[in-house]
Amino acid sequence: MSFTSLFLDEVKQVVDGLDRDAIDRAVAILASLRDTGGRLFILGVGGSAGNASHAVNDFRKLCGIETYAPTDNVSELTARANDEGWATIFSGWLKISNIASRDVVMVFSVGGGDLENNVSPNLVTALQLAKEVGAKVVGIVGRNGGYTAKVADAAVIVPTVNPAHITPLSEAFQAVIWHLFVTHPALKQAATKWESIAPKP
Repeated sequence: MSFTSLFLDEVKQVVDGLDRDAIDRAVAILASLRDTGGRLFILGVGGSAGNASHAVNDFRKLCGIETYAPTDNVSELTARANDEGWATIFSGWLKISNIASRDVVMVFSVGGGDLENNVSPNLVTALQLAKEVGAKVVGIVGRNGGYTAKVADAAVIVPTVNPAHITPLSEAFQAVIWHLFVTHPALKQAATKWESIAPKP
């Protein structure tokens, strides 16, 4: 089997293995967030940070949800990393944003954060703060979901179908799942451009 066929077959397996109930719980949390006037904070590191930036646009423009990603402000992010340490870059940002119980923190991550192995400790400290103030947590994570899956109100775990491809499939499916969110009838308020101008069948 060619690598292309192998990878695309793995994509099919991931789709079949996704927890539909967890996705629906996340949609319900996000719909309630908008109804109560809360804010959505999306956290991610590396490729997941790029996904977070894109998702901010979609949740704001298509769903009418006030949404932010700390990684969109590189000056503050690097100042915090330099002056206070990597582990608190997100929690420090959330404190200044006055995160409250009406808000939701969404995590995009391959591992979900793991203090024991010192992987993405910044996600862990941010989620600890979120839980302290009573904010809801939604995660789209790979592997076993790490700390995010342990504390999330809704954790969508991208199933591992090949240990050699955990990262690419996890980050790819972050995009698939958040696009499902912003397209869901319970959340979507504005039409996407090309669909709005397409000829009606």
